[in-house]
Amino acid sequence: MKNTGKYASQFFAPSGVSMDWVKKTQITNPPIWCSVDLRDGNQALIVPMSLEEKIEFFKLLCKIGFKEIEVGFPAASETEYNFCRTIIEQGLIPDDVTIQVLTQSREHIIAKTFEAIKGAKHTVVHLYNSTSVAQREQVFKKSKEEITEIAKFGAELCKKYREKARANGDGEITFEYSPESFTGTEPEYAAEICNEVIKIWEPTPEDKVIINLPVTVSHSMPHVYANQVEYMCKNLIGRENLIISLHPHNDRGCAVADSEMGLLAGGDRIEGTLFGNGERTGNVDIVTLALNMYSQGIDPGLDFTNLPEITKVYEKVTRMHVYERQPYSGQLVFAAFSGSHQDAIAKGMKWRDEKNIDVWNVPYLPIDPSDVGRVYEADVIRINSQSGKGGIGYILETQYSLSLPPKMREQFGYHVKNISDHEHRELQPSEVYDIFLRDYVNLTANVDVKKAVYEERGENVTANCVIEIGGKEIEHISYGNGRLDAVSQALSALTGFDYTLESYTQHALEGKSSSKAASYVSIKYNGEIYWGTGIHQDIMTASVKALVSAVNILIDAHKQN
Repeated sequence: MKNTGKYASQFFAPSGVSMDWVKKTQITNPPIWCSVDLRDGNQALIVPMSLEEKIEFFKLLCKIGFKEIEVGFPAASETEYNFCRTIIEQGLIPDDVTIQVLTQSREHIIAKTFEAIKGAKHTVVHLYNSTSVAQREQVFKKSKEEITEIAKFGAELCKKYREKARANGDGEITFEYSPESFTGTEPEYAAEICNEVIKIWEPTPEDKVIINLPVTVSHSMPHVYANQVEYMCKNLIGRENLIISLHPHNDRGCAVADSEMGLLAGGDRIEGTLFGNGERTGNVDIVTLALNMYSQGIDPGLDFTNLPEITKVYEKVTRMHVYERQPYSGQLVFAAFSGSHQDAIAKGMKWRDEKNIDVWNVPYLPIDPSDVGRVYEADVIRINSQSGKGGIGYILETQYSLSLPPKMREQFGYHVKNISDHEHRELQPSEVYDIFLRDYVNLTANVDVKKAVYEERGENVTANCVIEIGGKEIEHISYGNGRLDAVSQALSALTGFDYTLESYTQHALEGKSSSKAASYVSIKYNGEIYWGTGIHQDIMTASVKALVSAVNILIDAHKQN
């Protein structure tokens, strides 16, 4: 794509800023959170939420811990107005939650807004008007002075209606003002118009005013927005009596970065939505922003411990879909398909358990998935043709208490990968387990030891075995330097495979009520290693079954050849 001069910078980089915020390495305190899902998010839906759906979503936001929730633009539609009245009249607003309503600078709209909030205990009345060069020139065709008069007119009306509300004994009302399209507004003029509103509202430490600085359209890199925020913090009247709010949109994919840098530059408050729903590319994703803070050891003050359930409700009422790779909340964000990643995660988890480490530092996992309601085995290790022995072994060990020897784990890993590759799909943990049982455990298709009686003389063992082979039972006496070796000699003689017994390990199946044992045996024939597993209440029986399984696999391999 050639730069033909069609596009040019549409932002204003303020002068006279120190950029002290650049020296900060992280946010140390969470902002005031305000969800705008029910207004900004709702107006961006293909099918806006019904009254019942908005109530369900409102209850979810309260459960998560939002103390400020924008519930709508009451004068915009009957649904918006009715929703506001419903949650007030039905007592659905918790005492510690403040609702926020949006209004333009028109008297009939402001009057309708104050009518809608009558009876609410705590409300933010949010006044806005557009201030950008593009809006002034192209939409309103008004001068700066005329745009300022619109803001002052609305501010005066809001003040008058609040005085009436106070006289009637209504609840607390806080004012908020937004120079909409702030990022496309000259910083000097943005400060000027905000200061005119501030003068009218006369904030105090007990009655602060919220000045909201929206990235209505994202025009610049995040550090430019942060400088704009810093400029406003230094040039607004009575900064100590103000709450500086940020409202980033995501046109450039920078909403989270805009928010984080804006908070470093002096912002106190964030307006955003769950999962970033909003006009065009959306608003800032509060889930991502809050959990970014959480990953740095900062309590965000919001409860995302059951993120799957939050996602479920959100998708239900909005009819939107949370993208599989969306940070923290997507179905696949903790999933590791790569073999090397799975191996590192499995070893990291084991190291953490062995060392009893409190600080989270597992490779490839920025936070503990269980902290947001995800399950390690189901969400972290995913099995397909790219998977490795580490992840497959991790699933068998953590879900089924099967601790395969490293070499067997490697061989079984390739076996599972080949199956996934052939079927062109992901395999569920239960399917991996079923494959292991089917192809490695207690196999008897070709040969089986039906009975074995042992006689021990020092290190030498005599085994009187009854072995079924080819549909017939044969009694055979053999000798070895141990019980398993003696049985192995019998199997070798009767099958005609002159293999050697390579290794044998065993362990109890933890958590199993039947107290079974698992044994793993490998045999070597013509340079190839064959593994088998036996599971039984008796450890010796389990070891024989493991040996028999390995011999059956050996026979099957040579049938195919």
